[in-house]
Amino acid sequence: MAAAAAGAKAAGALALALVLALAGANSEGDALSALRRSLRDPGGVLQSWDPTPVNACTWFHVTCDRDNRVTRLDLGNLNLSGHLVPELGKLEHLQYLELYKNNIQGTIPSELGNLKNLISLDLYKNNISGTIPPALGKLKSLVFLRLNGNRLTGPIPRELAGISSLKVVDVSSNDLCGTIPTSGPFEHIPLSNGFLEFENDLVGQSKFQALVFCSFFEKNPRLEGPELQGLAIYDTNCWKAT
Repeated sequence: MAAAAAGAKAAGALALALVLALAGANSEGDALSALRRSLRDPGGVLQSWDPTPVNACTWFHVTCDRDNRVTRLDLGNLNLSGHLVPELGKLEHLQYLELYKNNIQGTIPSELGNLKNLISLDLYKNNISGTIPPALGKLKSLVFLRLNGNRLTGPIPRELAGISSLKVVDVSSNDLCGTIPTSGPFEHIPLSNGFLEFENDLVGQSKFQALVFCSFFEKNPRLEGPELQGLAIYDTNCWKAT
């Protein structure tokens, strides 16, 4: 009797785990289907994204872990256009979101801040507008944030300074305003590439300070440079008409 009860309990637990796994897979499939509907795909690179199968791990450009949870989207340089969708925030196991070098328009959904496992967010060289959502400051696993080559406005959110794992931030070629954070990971983020560091060896610190600004933060006409902690109010020129 006791053995039968234990067996039934184990079977029930297994059935529940399967139901939860299928529910998670359906949720991720629904999120990706929402993204597919929002995109124009003249090259047909997303033809495999058929919403009929339960498992989105069979789709091209989608990578999953051993538990069939979506961990990576590789949609860079595929001639896609359209906009991002808030449903992407449901991909809770996603580590890499690669949508660079397309013609994505619209804004960055604040729901991307729910991607707690995200390591790399690459949206560079698109046509994205609006502001950088402060909710991205919740991405505590983020290492690479590349938003350069868009039409982003507003300040660099100070919430990003709370991401201790952040190593690379590239927001060049936008229309950002205010100043560059200097606290938290921004103290250690390289503000220049190797060539500029070599220039520092040749021409001295003062020249290097001028060149630093011309790397990951360049071509933002209203961006004023690194903030001076306690000495200046940042974002003094934000939200003003240009």
